[in-house]
Amino acid sequence: MAGPIVVPPPPPLGGPQATQKTSDVIGNLRPTKVSLSCSFAINTKSLGFKLFKLSAPTTYATSLSFDDSGEFLLAACSDESLQLYNAKEGRALKTLFSKKYGAHLARFTHHSQSIIYASTKTDDTIRYLSTHDNQFLRYFKGHTAPVTALALCPASDTFISGSLDNTVRLWSLSSPSPQGKLNLATPTLATYDPSATVIAIASPSTSSILLYDLRNYDKPPFATFDLRALDSLPAIMASPLAAGAGAPRDWTKLEFSNDGKSLIVGTNNTLGHLLLDAFSGELKALLVRPPQYLPLNASSLRATPWPASSSAVGTAAGQGDVCFSADGRYVVGGSGGDRDAVVWDVQGQVDEETKTLAPLCGLPCKTRVGVVEWNPRYNMVATADREVVFWLPEDGVGIKPP
Repeated sequence: MAGPIVVPPPPPLGGPQATQKTSDVIGNLRPTKVSLSCSFAINTKSLGFKLFKLSAPTTYATSLSFDDSGEFLLAACSDESLQLYNAKEGRALKTLFSKKYGAHLARFTHHSQSIIYASTKTDDTIRYLSTHDNQFLRYFKGHTAPVTALALCPASDTFISGSLDNTVRLWSLSSPSPQGKLNLATPTLATYDPSATVIAIASPSTSSILLYDLRNYDKPPFATFDLRALDSLPAIMASPLAAGAGAPRDWTKLEFSNDGKSLIVGTNNTLGHLLLDAFSGELKALLVRPPQYLPLNASSLRATPWPASSSAVGTAAGQGDVCFSADGRYVVGGSGGDRDAVVWDVQGQVDEETKTLAPLCGLPCKTRVGVVEWNPRYNMVATADREVVFWLPEDGVGIKPP
């Protein structure tokens, strides 16, 4: 006798959907919830989302990180707190404080209840914390100046850190001692490629990006991208935005696309972000912000790791206001103004003369985009400044011009 027919439940009415093509929804992303603290919530009908207010209006989120499942989001804040959110449900879970050591560049490990983060005071130790019971699991000591880059290996429980002490260190979560060390000039940004076989290190003082084989990191880099060559390119010199300043130096972000073909260098420069070929280092495009937000207001930008003098006094730290989508086709970033995000299509039409790529569309929001992170499992984006905003596709809204 045949058993009963099991009818699967209907799909959820809301929440992030993992099966939609990014190209079908990229222009329809809209803010769904804004939050920064578990303190108290305000329903804001005019904005269409719930707002969780912080007691201190001057607090900024300085870094964002999704866990591997895409379910949880971690934000490090300038008030020395770590905010944990359930991204799928759009609610704040808990607040952890690191008042003694400060907190920046907080990253999930491959376990959703453990994180690593850089100290901002007392010392320059990297701390390994269990979010379940708020207990430290290990300390990673060695850096003698502020840590400016922290990246977890996609394939193992190892990570790399870059610091203003002119070193890059390779670590394992299972050992307090570094597995390796590279002595380099201003290695302020570092990241892994998606295959976890290459590490890229950006040195803004030398305008270069170094690629190392992770298996032979003690050998010289197998590729060096010298971005000083961009200064003499007609593409840079012809750009009306360059104003004789040359290629951007105030780098804020270094990230590979998930297909491993592109590398983005986020900047605080009016000229825009640099989109590079990850194999040759050739400039693919300058991702320019909307003209109505140019020139950029330096006092509203996040601090750059190097040089410190390029940022206004008191500017909050950050991790870059730009990132790739999960499919590697789009780049999402801040508009450069006090509101809205923008999207660039890396397969779009690049101006042959100036090498610039204009935004594909704008994503309206009433808050500034200071840092941004794409969910690894869902068509969801998180942005942050004085709030943390979750963006989801919304039907019937249409595409907004940048």
